[in-house]
Amino acid sequence: MASSRLKYLSLGVLVFQTTSLVLTMRCSRTQLGDGPRYLASSAVVAAEVMKIVACLLIVFKEHSYSLRSLNSLLRQEIVHKPMETLKLAIPSGIYTLQNNLLYIALSNLDAATYQVTYQLKILTTALFSVSMLGRRLGVYQWLSLLILMAGVALVQWPSETPGAAEDAPSSGSPLVGVAAVLVACCSSGFAGVYFEKILKESKQSVWVRNIQLGLFGLVFGLVGMLGYDGERVMESGMFQGYSSITWVVVALQALGGLVIAAVIKYADNILKGFATSLSIILSTLISYFWLQDFDPTSVFFLGALLVIVATFLYGYEGKPAPNPSRA
Repeated sequence: MASSRLKYLSLGVLVFQTTSLVLTMRCSRTQLGDGPRYLASSAVVAAEVMKIVACLLIVFKEHSYSLRSLNSLLRQEIVHKPMETLKLAIPSGIYTLQNNLLYIALSNLDAATYQVTYQLKILTTALFSVSMLGRRLGVYQWLSLLILMAGVALVQWPSETPGAAEDAPSSGSPLVGVAAVLVACCSSGFAGVYFEKILKESKQSVWVRNIQLGLFGLVFGLVGMLGYDGERVMESGMFQGYSSITWVVVALQALGGLVIAAVIKYADNILKGFATSLSIILSTLISYFWLQDFDPTSVFFLGALLVIVATFLYGYEGKPAPNPSRA
């Protein structure tokens, strides 16, 4: 049952990665420091480079540390199969857009509003899974999706604390933030299911597919960075404003791409959404016990219970029904 262990291990790492990424990204985009703030577009590019290097090292290890075997594999899968490689350009471009949108969202929204709104990607993922993969969801699974979204909304329901508005840092433009999250939700659902379809129709390593995805992402990211922040890059360099927390954000974003690929390979895309939702509860608990900027209410505990019930409900419905896309 190695695949089962890998499934739950990847889901656990995804919960950790998602929780850490949201907290550190929000902190890095709102903290005040000397000099200019780092460029989000350059962070996206740096994360793609880090992800490509990590995947190359993994494939290198899988082929007994043979450079000849690695070179032969990359030529065969990337150069000699141009049409298969080009299929990855679609999700790669959408993922690059999504990554940039998340920086915009967390620059304009508080973490709670961002996380609640971003859970709409669970619904879009389910809809795209039904339409693109032919996956059939039972009544209990659809009900679990509704319960999950209701639970997450209750967990993150804003509490009206006197003086909170004065103490909170400037959140920029909420309209821009919400628009960025909504577009990211739609792009996340489509790109995730599209990539899942490619992975499960192919016998090639998930890491090779991630190298292909990363190469396109690097190109799209560089075009976006030079097009949007070209003047600032020329003036102060690509890594202007970087700090230790910025590099943590970049590393977590790169790790997220690898973990999500493993989750899609060993589990499925909707289950990935549940793991992400559970990370919201974890980040809320961290805010209370460690950061001490959150006071849980009865509404929070009700929401947490709903999320747990929804998770078990989805798993109960999914186990007995075979998945034709994984045959």
